[in-house]
Amino acid sequence: MASSASVSVTVLDVNDNSPEFTQREYGARLNEDAAVGTSVLTVSAVDRDANSVITYQISSGNTRNRFSITSQSGGGLISLALPLDYKLERQYLLTIAASDGTRQDTAQVVVNVTDANTHRPVFQSSHYTVNVNEDRPVGTTVVVISATDEDTGENARITYLMEDSIPQFRIAAETGAVTTQMELDYEDQVSYTLAITARDNGIPQKSDTTYLEILVSDVNDNAPQFLRDSYQGSVYEDVPAFTSVLQVSATDRDSGLNGRVFYTFQGGDDGDGDFIIESTSGIVRTLRRLDRENVPLYSLRAFAVDKGVPAKRTPVEIQVTVLDVNDNPPVFERDEFDIFVEENSPIGLVVARITATDPDEGTNAQIMYQIVEGNIPEVFQLDIFSGELTALADLDYETKAEYVMVVQATSAPLVSRATVHVRLRDANDNSPQLKNFEILFNNYITNRSGSFPGGVIGRIPAHDPDVSDSLTYAFEQGNELNLLLLDPRSGDLRLSPALDNNRPLEAVMRVSVSDGVHSATAQCTLRVTVITDEMLSNSITLRLADMSQERFLSPLLSRFLEGVAAVLATPRHRVVLFNIQTDTDVGTARILNVSLSVLLPGAAGHGPRFFSSEELQERLYLNRSLLAAISAQRVLPFDDNICLREPCENYMRCHCLALHPEHCYPGTASSALHAMLYVPGTASLALHPMLYIPGAAWYCIPGTRPG
Repeated sequence: MASSASVSVTVLDVNDNSPEFTQREYGARLNEDAAVGTSVLTVSAVDRDANSVITYQISSGNTRNRFSITSQSGGGLISLALPLDYKLERQYLLTIAASDGTRQDTAQVVVNVTDANTHRPVFQSSHYTVNVNEDRPVGTTVVVISATDEDTGENARITYLMEDSIPQFRIAAETGAVTTQMELDYEDQVSYTLAITARDNGIPQKSDTTYLEILVSDVNDNAPQFLRDSYQGSVYEDVPAFTSVLQVSATDRDSGLNGRVFYTFQGGDDGDGDFIIESTSGIVRTLRRLDRENVPLYSLRAFAVDKGVPAKRTPVEIQVTVLDVNDNPPVFERDEFDIFVEENSPIGLVVARITATDPDEGTNAQIMYQIVEGNIPEVFQLDIFSGELTALADLDYETKAEYVMVVQATSAPLVSRATVHVRLRDANDNSPQLKNFEILFNNYITNRSGSFPGGVIGRIPAHDPDVSDSLTYAFEQGNELNLLLLDPRSGDLRLSPALDNNRPLEAVMRVSVSDGVHSATAQCTLRVTVITDEMLSNSITLRLADMSQERFLSPLLSRFLEGVAAVLATPRHRVVLFNIQTDTDVGTARILNVSLSVLLPGAAGHGPRFFSSEELQERLYLNRSLLAAISAQRVLPFDDNICLREPCENYMRCHCLALHPEHCYPGTASSALHAMLYVPGTASLALHPMLYIPGAAWYCIPGTRPG
C-alpha cells in the first residue's frame, strides 16, 4: 500500500555556533557614590544556534566583587554590587563571558570610577592650642592649620575660614595660615578660641571644623602702677623706731614674675635713712626717732619694681609730715637779764618784755610766763602771755636798788627759768643826811717832834641815799679860826697845827653838805682834851667782849661813859677815854681794848687828881655787872698782858704796830688815840670806818720791861 505520507524532517540544531558579543569592548563611567544596584551597562551577545540560551558572567577584573551581572532580555546587565571607593580603585577592567552552555565568548568592559565628593576635609585634631608672645608684631604667623580630603580634584581643594570674626586674627583661605592683624595684649585678653572650618569645593561641599586656642604669652611690657599718684602720711615725732607710717601699693598687669612687685627706696630718697619700706608689703616705717624741729616734712621717693627681665620700675612721691609733740622746753634768750629802770618810774610802766621761744608748734609752742621767786612783796607783774614786766609799786633806789627775780616760762609740762635783775638807776631825789657829831682830840703833849696828827683824821659823817650824787662840804659858821681844815669835795678833816698846845678847847661849828640840789646842816663840836703823863700813869684798859671799834664809837660810846661814871660816882665829863684798839692776840674773838683814866671828884691843887689804876681796876671789876647793865657791853676780866699794864715807863720808847693800816692816816700811828669822830645816838659810823682813827699797839724794846 502505498501510502503517502508527509514526512517532516526536522533538522535538529546542534550547538555548533558560539555566542558572539556585539561589541568587543564596552566602556562605562560610574560615580563612586553610585548606589548599590545602579545599572552600569548592558552587554549583549548573539548565538546562531537555535534555541540557544546565553548566560553572562564576570569572569575577571571584579575586584572586591564591586559589580554583578544578570541576564536580562538576552543581554547581560552589569550592576553595582558594592559601594565604590575612588581612593581604592579608580578603574575596573571587567571580562564578561557570554556562554550558551558549551561555547562562550568574552568581551571587555572598562568601568571608570569617577570621584564623587564622598570625603569631607578632616583636621588632624578637633582642638589645637598654640602660644604666641604678646609683643609679636602685626602680621606674625601664629600657626598654619590644615585639613586633608581624600577626594581629588575640586573635591579635594580645601578653603579655610573663621566662623567668627575676631579682629585680632585672620586666616589665609588657601593655606590655613593664622596671622595677627592687631597688636596683642596679654593684660587685655590672655587667650582666644577660633572656630576654623575647612571646606572642599565639591558638589555638594563638605567641611570640617576645628577649634584653635591661641594662648597669649605674657612678656614684661608693663611697668608697675601705683594705686595713687602720690602718698601722704603723718607721724608724731616721738614714736619709736619701726613705727608704720603709711602703705603704698602698686599692681603690674603682667603675670608671673613679670607681674610680681616689690618696693624699695634704692635709687630714691629715704629721708637720709630715717625711713625704710618693706619690700613685700609696701609699708613705710620709721627707722629711728624723728625730730620735727629739725625736719618737719619729708619728701620721699620710692620705687615699685617687678621681677621681669629686664625689670621695670615706677617711682612715687611720698610726703611724710612730722607731727609735733611737746618735747622742747621754752628757751630764754639768755639765762640772766639785766634791766635798768629809772627810779620813781610811774606805776604800771612796762619796764621790759621777757620772752622765750619754743621750737615746737601749735599749742605745744604756747608759752605762759610767771614770776616764781623774788617778787615778795609783789612789786612787779609778769603778763602770763606777753611776758611784759610791769611795775606795780613805787620804785625807790634808796629803798631797794636791785630786784632779783626768777621768771619761769611754761609749755606744760616743760619749763625753763631765767634770772631777771631789775636795777634801778638812781635819781637825785633825796637830800644828804647829816647829824650832829663831835670830834674828840686827845692831845698828848710831848717833846717829840712830829707827833701832832697832821693828816686826815676823818670825814664829815654825811650820807646821801642817792649813790650817784656828788657831795660838797663847807663850814657855815664857828670855824672862823680854821681850827679844822676841810676838803670841800671829799669831806676829809684835818686838825689845825694851832691846836698843838696844852690848852683844852671846845668849839661849836655848823657844817653844811650839798648834793647840788638838796642840802643839810648839822652841828660839829670839837673837844680838845690834853693827855698828860699823870693820866697815862693812872689809866687802865678794859676788855669788851664781842665788840668792834665801829659799834663802840656809835652808839655805845655814850652809854659806856655813863656806866663808868656811875660805877665811880663821878660826873661823866671826868672820864677821859684816850685809846681804843682791837685785840689782835685773841684770834677770831672780837675783843676791844678801851684805855681810860678818870678824874677824882673835886680834884684840885697839887694832890692826886686821878683815880689810881689799882682803884679803877678794883672798882670796875667788882661792879662789872652794873657797868654791863648800863653800857650794854660785857666787860671781860683783866688780862695780864704786859702791854696792857699801865703805866709803862717805856711807853714813848716802844715801836708802833698799826692794827688796821687801811684805817690809819699818815702821822697818826705814832701815838695813842689822837682824834675820833663821834656821832651820838647813831649807828651810821659803823658803816664808815674812815670816821675814826684807830689807835696803835706797842711792843717793848728788847731788853726792857714795862714799869
